[in-house]
Amino acid sequence: MVTAAITSDTLARVSAIGPYFAVATGPRPTAHGFRPMTDLYADPVALEDGVRVVAGRLGTDQLRVAASTLHLGTASRLWSIALACATLTGRAPDLAPEQLWWRLPASGPLDLWLPDPREVDQEPHPALHHTVIVQNLVPWADAVRRASGVSPHTLRGNAASALIGAHRVLLARAPRTLLPVVPLVRALLDRPPLAAAGTHRATPSEPLAYQRRSCCLYYRVPGAGTCGDCVLNTKETS
Repeated sequence: MVTAAITSDTLARVSAIGPYFAVATGPRPTAHGFRPMTDLYADPVALEDGVRVVAGRLGTDQLRVAASTLHLGTASRLWSIALACATLTGRAPDLAPEQLWWRLPASGPLDLWLPDPREVDQEPHPALHHTVIVQNLVPWADAVRRASGVSPHTLRGNAASALIGAHRVLLARAPRTLLPVVPLVRALLDRPPLAAAGTHRATPSEPLAYQRRSCCLYYRVPGAGTCGDCVLNTKETS
């Protein structure tokens, strides 16, 4: 298989897919406030501040709901960037948390900045598992659980749901990729820790149908309902 290197041009192409795929590269962006992802995972004050900001946006005083929402949105950002790079180039970007920087903007998901794009020297499936799950989502879930008490079961469901959302947007907005999206996503969903998070099946229209075994808690936001893949829905995927 012919592959392409992960470069700033690659990430500019990925960023054009949509807001959850956007990542800045090169010199520090003009606006200040970026911190390494290691701070988000290890500094409880930074995480608690972020949860409070999200709670204010949602109009809720339930910090567990805000923490789960922040966790899900961040997982979506990581999966979107990594999955798009892997399927467009055949290589996964190195999103090591000491190299990836974040800030919480006035609205929307985290802004991300990767000053020096690199790639993981592995095949796409193990590379994605390593750079997204091992390097980021495991410490991210541990941090959110310590700060808010959101259950590991819910956080696993968030991680899987974020991957499903990323693959659906990618199929819709970048249908021509070097690697097929669905088999790669299925391989990730079939591997622990995501294997315990829900059930999936193929559909004639390509994107996977998915139902998680947990709830992200977003339905507790005033005026909100359940997500399409929520365990509280009666629709089955098999």
